[in-house]
Amino acid sequence: MKATTFGSLATIVMVAAAVTMGLSACGPPPVTAKRASVTAGTMPTDAKWDGVYYSPLFGFLHVAQTGQRVHGKWERPRKDRVGELKGNVDGNLLRFDWTEYTVGLVGPNSRRTGKGYLVYTRPEGENVDDRINGEAGLGENELGMPWRAVKQRNVDADLDSIGGAGSSDLGGGDWDGKNRESGDAEPPAAPESEGATEEDSEGATDSAPESMK
Repeated sequence: MKATTFGSLATIVMVAAAVTMGLSACGPPPVTAKRASVTAGTMPTDAKWDGVYYSPLFGFLHVAQTGQRVHGKWERPRKDRVGELKGNVDGNLLRFDWTEYTVGLVGPNSRRTGKGYLVYTRPEGENVDDRINGEAGLGENELGMPWRAVKQRNVDADLDSIGGAGSSDLGGGDWDGKNRESGDAEPPAAPESEGATEEDSEGATDSAPESMK
C-alpha cells in the first residue's frame, strides 16, 4: 500500500513539473527591438555633420564630429529638457544612443534613454537648406518620436552652451558635469506630450527663431 502511495505522489510531481514547463514554453515571446530599415548613402557635396540643426520638437541640436564618432546636445524649445546623443556615422546615416534629462526633476524619472537614427539630406533646388530626418525611440528601439530638423547656416556647434543649473541636478550638480552655473534650479515648464507624432511637428514651422539667423 505504501509503495502504491509513493508511486502516485511521484506521478503527481512529474505531471506538475511537465505542466509548469509547458506553461513556461507558452509564455509571451521575447520583445524584439524596433530597428529602422534605412540604408546609408553618400553625403551631399561639401556637406558635413558638424553644425546646429533646428527642430520644432527638439529645439537646437548642436553636433560635433570626430572621425566616425558624433557627439550632440540639445535643449527643448520649452527649456524643460536637455539631452545628449553619441553615435557613429556611415555616410549620410547616423545611428546613436541618447539620454534626456528633465530640468529640475530628481530621481529615476528624471532621465530617459533610447536609441535613434538620423539621415542627412539636401533637397533639390537652388539655395536650399540641408536637413536631417529620423526618429528617436525609447529603450532599445530606434523607432519612435519623429526628428526632423533644418541645418542653420553659418552657425557653429557649441556643445558647452547646453546645460545649466537644474538640468537634472542629480547629486546636486549639472547633468553634464561641466557647464555649471550658479544659482538655484528653476522649476520645470509644463512637459510636452509624450505622444508627440510627426503630425504634431507638421503644424510647427521648421524655421529657427530670428535670434539664430
